[in-house]
Amino acid sequence: MKRRILGAVLALVILAAALAGCGNPNWADTQAPEENAGYTKAETAGETTDGEYAEAVAEEPAGEPESSLYAEEENSREDDESYALSCYDFDPSQENTEEYSQWEEKGFSSVMREPRSTFSADVDTASYANLRRLILEGYSLDELPKGAVRIEEMLNYFTYDYVGPSGNDPFGVTTQISECPWNKEAQLLMIGLKTQEIDYEDAPAANLVFLLDVSGSMGDHDKLPLLQEAFGMLAENLTEKDRISIVTYSNQDKVILKGVPGDKTSRIVGALNGLEAGGGTNGSRGLETAYRIAEENFIKGGNNRVILATDGDLNIGMTSEEELEELITEKKESGVFLSVLGFGTGNIKDNKMETLADKGNGNYSYIDSLREAKKVLSDEMTATLLTICKDVKFQVEFNPAVVTQYRLIGYENRELATEDFTDDTKDAGEIGAGHSVTALYELILKDPLAPVSEDEIAELKYADNYKEERKEMGAESSALEEEWLTIGIRYKKPAEDESSLLQYPVSFDSYTKEPGEDFLFAAAAAEFGLLASHSSFPENASIAHVLLQLDGLDLDDEYKAEFEELVKMTVR
Repeated sequence: MKRRILGAVLALVILAAALAGCGNPNWADTQAPEENAGYTKAETAGETTDGEYAEAVAEEPAGEPESSLYAEEENSREDDESYALSCYDFDPSQENTEEYSQWEEKGFSSVMREPRSTFSADVDTASYANLRRLILEGYSLDELPKGAVRIEEMLNYFTYDYVGPSGNDPFGVTTQISECPWNKEAQLLMIGLKTQEIDYEDAPAANLVFLLDVSGSMGDHDKLPLLQEAFGMLAENLTEKDRISIVTYSNQDKVILKGVPGDKTSRIVGALNGLEAGGGTNGSRGLETAYRIAEENFIKGGNNRVILATDGDLNIGMTSEEELEELITEKKESGVFLSVLGFGTGNIKDNKMETLADKGNGNYSYIDSLREAKKVLSDEMTATLLTICKDVKFQVEFNPAVVTQYRLIGYENRELATEDFTDDTKDAGEIGAGHSVTALYELILKDPLAPVSEDEIAELKYADNYKEERKEMGAESSALEEEWLTIGIRYKKPAEDESSLLQYPVSFDSYTKEPGEDFLFAAAAAEFGLLASHSSFPENASIAHVLLQLDGLDLDDEYKAEFEELVKMTVR
């Protein structure tokens, strides 16, 4: 990693110079539900002495009993294994031990054999932020770790100008179809879902437990010090109605604050700044304590959530993905959700952190900078912390008269069995306030001539012969006249166990030869994702083509402009 430091510094300088402007979005088609459908997130924080912490506490006005603001000493007694690791120190010169899960990429499916495609919604963004970190460190596309790139998280990192919900619907759905930029034999379908945006001040009261990893592996500058500043940003936006607790864990867990009102900013920040890294990593014990504190401060009808911040390097207690999954699956039944923030380089355990968030009804973000911390914990605070819909599932059914083959891009670890769509006991993804979800399909049409409108045919000199020839080829105008597919979306309200269904039919009306900026940007991000993930189905994808696509766009925010610069950095 040290050999990449100079490259990273240069990259950051280039990147900072590049992010200069932004434009305005431009959008196209919107889908309405089928009429008869069922509705079934400065300075580096240093060490703080006891005197400094006491002074920070004294700044707050009196008025509440001390016992309601501070936790009693609630340190669990370390077991023999934990005690043996109490002098554990993380060696920053150790080899890269990052871990990623690998999933088999799915190719094209025959509509006749598999007419339905079913998958869970996903709003995690960790993969893209981590990919950015890797590129800034100097990794080439060929050097990227297998499993590190999840295309759906690249797509969902960015914001799009999708239409929001109308009426009582919890979300709006936008669709658009056009020629696939990297595969001339296919059309590209974009499905965009967006939930209602809510100001945090208008959100329900929050009961938040900050579960913070303070083990030895968190001593690096991009771990605990960054964590302290990140949560300090979050603390600045909390309100009087919120209740905040802090639990730390290393070889033992410790309750630092319990049930402190959210507007006691200096107390919360003072507690954060007093943290130091050292010891082993008994994350499972920390999780159990955090859930217990969350249950003790449970707010009925409120936002009850544990926010875990870690590098994922668990080495005491439960350490396997299977054990952690079992623990979280049990704990989430209490009505307390779990979100995960990943920190650090060299030893991050992306596989464990993603599992924890997925099974805990939360989301997973990777914090590589204060800028990313601001995005996740300040700019998108409500989306990160407030769940609007849980167990959100998509099921797309294709019309074989129009579509012969399809391929969902990404979402390999979100795939569900067909029957899981209607099974309310099957876990799926959660979506926060103002979140958007983007999914892309490559489609092979039965009639390759179908994307020609009747108006275009009427202008042809040989229009009659054209129509007759199409009939002889068996190419009736089914793609012009019939539905291409139907999108079904099931979701549950956060406090409910029974799902509701919305359905959206998609026809030729969604097709355009001049797709909108959101479609083109999402396509460019996906094409880059195919290359970065070493896809088996890249067709004609190339960095040159991605850059050509991006060059013609009005990149309407700093993150999209940053993406273009990252792509340029991969050119060797």
